[in-house]
Amino acid sequence: MSKHVDTAEDSARKALTIFRLLMRDYHPRDFAIRFWDGSQWPAETGSPRFTLVLNHPHVLRCMLQNGGSDLAISESYIRGDLDLEGDLEAAMPLATYLTGRQWPISTTLQVGWNLFRMSANGRSDRNGQRPATPSGDLHSIERDRQAVTYHYNVSNDFYALWLDQRMVYSCAYFETPDEDLDTAQVRKLDYLCRKLRLRPGERLLDIGCGWGGLIIHAAQYYDVDALGITLSENQAKLANERIVQAGLQDRCRAELRDYRDLDEANGFDKLVSVGMFEHVGETRLPLYFQHAWQLLRPGGVFLNHGIALRASEPRPKGPTFITRYVFPDGDLAPINATLRYAEAAGFEVRDLESLREHYALTLRHWARRLELHRDQVLQVVGEPTHRVWKLFLSGSANGFAEGALNVYQALLLKPDDGRSGLPLTRADWYRRRYPANDK
Repeated sequence: MSKHVDTAEDSARKALTIFRLLMRDYHPRDFAIRFWDGSQWPAETGSPRFTLVLNHPHVLRCMLQNGGSDLAISESYIRGDLDLEGDLEAAMPLATYLTGRQWPISTTLQVGWNLFRMSANGRSDRNGQRPATPSGDLHSIERDRQAVTYHYNVSNDFYALWLDQRMVYSCAYFETPDEDLDTAQVRKLDYLCRKLRLRPGERLLDIGCGWGGLIIHAAQYYDVDALGITLSENQAKLANERIVQAGLQDRCRAELRDYRDLDEANGFDKLVSVGMFEHVGETRLPLYFQHAWQLLRPGGVFLNHGIALRASEPRPKGPTFITRYVFPDGDLAPINATLRYAEAAGFEVRDLESLREHYALTLRHWARRLELHRDQVLQVVGEPTHRVWKLFLSGSANGFAEGALNVYQALLLKPDDGRSGLPLTRADWYRRRYPANDK
């Protein structure tokens, strides 16, 4: 007896059955699904916010393997087996629903039976993005260098296409929701300098300086001696080129160096770290704050700006899309843990501010700019990398908008025999220093 082989239409009907089972409790279903044979499951709400496009029968098996993990679904998208038309950020609640549910055994059996009966033909042979495979001891200097290189050395030209003109790769600071990105990023740079209360002649260390936006701003408008360090060769090279262009090389420089390699006890008046400590790893945060304490003079302050995971958010148990394709070895800690490690090192917490809504706005700017320059992005890095960042930016925007992710600026003081040297109010933080017409 010959084995029956599903037609494309047969497989699409079984796939629809599977989605009806999985989406039984998902309301309102504001999206549509289009299958490989052209058939469609329309949205419940009329006009769909997005349409999920399955390009062949095998993609459903790929999506649902390992219980429908975020990695399995993301890899299907990166390869192009799964597409999405419309608002990608709007699809994130669906992804959370599919990856976070514990299905009843009856549903699992019915889904498995339909998957078993579906044709496995049509699997894509396209290559996706190569995942990160750092080697060595977790969060050792060499492994951290590999992880940072994977992310930041994609291409300076790539990042320049969708970041602001200073290439500030961290949360901007908006005055209004419709403000332009360049203005909001300059405001953030100046806000950091004012929170640090920089004074002419002070030594500033920027741990994880990126492409040099903050150290250039601090040297130019606050007349400090600014040192920035990074593990990315691409970043250090471009940062120093920009420093020379600005004529600031006498008091500003970027070095290719790990913060653990700095050995200048009490060598800096002020420290700042923006969007770097997410790479440190929670197990190494005690060392991170201890080393920062040693580098900072008594009476100095350390402004630590970084992303935190909501304390009630479950920690992933295995590799995720983010750790495999975006930030290898990235590790987010709740803010209460971060502050505990800082205090254990000797720091006094003087101020804490959440910029969560600002990061959602920033990420949406980045996502729009990425798509605006899509043709150029594809020429520079290709389709898989474009898909990785499109997914990353939209997913992160949703995480900040919903509160699963947060970003905090913590101002930490190294007390000098109990003296803080700080003013009684924050009034000086809100007086802008840079020229109003300099954008």
